[in-house]
Amino acid sequence: MSHTRQAMFRHRNLPHLLLQARETLLAGFRPILRQFGITEQQWRVMRTLNEREPMEPNQLADACLILSPSLTRMLGGMEDAGLVERTRSATDQRRQLVSLTPSARAIIVQMEPLVDARYQELAQRLAPSG
Repeated sequence: MSHTRQAMFRHRNLPHLLLQARETLLAGFRPILRQFGITEQQWRVMRTLNEREPMEPNQLADACLILSPSLTRMLGGMEDAGLVERTRSATDQRRQLVSLTPSARAIIVQMEPLVDARYQELAQRLAPSG
């Protein structure tokens, strides 16, 4: 009976273990983000828009795993910082589209080699030695 309880506890601990893994992974990227004055959430938005822009805010929230109210506040700050611009759709004025600014693209170009190097470092550390 105690073995079954122990196994159940390990499975219930999975979300905590995944959070620990996420924190460990992000720890290597945070200095790069700080160097450019970008938060983790802002980087998620910038990276997503860089791949798929323009996007509607609700699509962006889903893609970035950020709650819509939080994203709305964050987009306001990013717009003030000159990182994103919000425009109305040419086909439907009720629809808002979010795009990166040239300034944000320049930051991404500067960050890319650093981020890529960090991923390569991780891949080497995780590669089986043999």
